Amino acid sequence: MKHSLILLIVFLLFSVSCSKTEGLGGTSSVEGKVYVLDYNQELTTKLGEYYGADIDVFIIYGDDNIYSDDFATSYDGSYRFENLQPGNYKVFAYSEDTTGISEGNIFPVFKDFTINEKGENIVLDDIVIVK
Repeated sequence: MKHSLILLIVFLLFSVSCSKTEGLGGTSSVEGKVYVLDYNQELTTKLGEYYGADIDVFIIYGDDNIYSDDFATSYDGSYRFENLQPGNYKVFAYSEDTTGISEGNIFPVFKDFTINEKGENIVLDDIVIVK
């Protein structure tokens, strides 16, 4: 009886310690693109629109307040984060503030998403930023 109880406790501890949360180590991914509204320096005249190359996109795992990884977009504005566990995430890129309200004149544009099962590939709507 004593050995059975010890084995049960060891099994429960092992099971709890192996539970995975948001982050790396999984088989899922998320991808999308960053779309840029390009304005002049005064942010008064739009000069063009395009998918932005070499724009930093950040990912936050779960309820964390600090980003866990980043990715510079490809030539066509695309980004991809791989090897994610099921859970809740946010991706974001910084946009210029056309209102002048935010500190530093930039603010993050977030996209929230949830991975529900292993092997899932999430495709998000464009992150639209002003540059």
